[in-house]
Amino acid sequence: MTEQQPIAVLGGGSFGTAIANLLAENGQHVQLWMRDSEQAEAIRVNRENPRYLKGVKIHPGVEPVTDLAASLAACEMVFVALPSNALRNVLQPFVEQLAGKLLVSLTKGIEAQSFKLMSQILEDIAPQARIGVLSGPNLAKEIAEHALTATVIASEDDALCQRVQAALHGRTFRVYASSDRFGVELGGALKNVYAIIAGMAAALGMGENTKSMLITRALAEMTRFAVKLGANPMTFLGLAGVGDLIVTCSSPKSRNYQVGFALGEGLSLEEAVTRLGEVAEGVNTLKVLKAKAEELQIYMPLVAGLHAILFEGRTLTQVIELLMRAEPKTDVDFIPTSGF
Repeated sequence: MTEQQPIAVLGGGSFGTAIANLLAENGQHVQLWMRDSEQAEAIRVNRENPRYLKGVKIHPGVEPVTDLAASLAACEMVFVALPSNALRNVLQPFVEQLAGKLLVSLTKGIEAQSFKLMSQILEDIAPQARIGVLSGPNLAKEIAEHALTATVIASEDDALCQRVQAALHGRTFRVYASSDRFGVELGGALKNVYAIIAGMAAALGMGENTKSMLITRALAEMTRFAVKLGANPMTFLGLAGVGDLIVTCSSPKSRNYQVGFALGEGLSLEEAVTRLGEVAEGVNTLKVLKAKAEELQIYMPLVAGLHAILFEGRTLTQVIELLMRAEPKTDVDFIPTSGF
């Protein structure tokens, strides 16, 4: 890639916009693609994305565009920040243009019908592309406001990792590399579910001990599930595992935490999502995760409990009572166990 070649970011949501800004601040010319031509024009004129990143100035090096074919033709490196339920439909028509591209998924989610992670969908669509995943404790607003942040680029392709590190690494944004793409991406998708529980617990005034218990048992549950599917358990001790889990479960800036908090205040799921105004991936992930855990007979009491709250009429208090009555097992164990 020559210095003059632009980098594409697909998706004008909060994270896509923050990453586009970061790339531009590092001297890259960025094409920020979005479907909504009015949103693109507003960013072009006002240099702001008020719906998703209110108060953050969009760098002059970020060019809002709406012609996806033209962007893919112009760019070799493509960051994909599309909602999980739209990714396949948006990119499927561009199979030929994606061949040989460096595709980096920023989306944390799981496809409902197939239980495929976003990078696996990218592989389906573009088997000739080089694919990586960016994940970590990365709240978009903080990245945009230059809070010190670290992330993980994960791929079996070392050269891709190095290219992404060179493009994104900056004064306030540190990029680590991993070869466990599956584990890194699974951590990013699973933690959204537990952030909803943490938000509910906060709204209900539960203590710090309770929050800590929920986060650490969530980590045990995530790891148990991921190892069963072939991930490296050590990945979950890093930024994309425990790092992402901590920030998502403890920050009111987290979308999934906000949904959980609204639920804890007594709102319905529909009202909570409406209040948020954008997708909270944890709600979508929860349904497919519960089904997969049952299929593989993996003990995931927090997932089952949250599902009971959202779709079966249980309360968080009832679910925690059930968890507390479960027979205690090993604290840290990467082998699937049968206890909370």
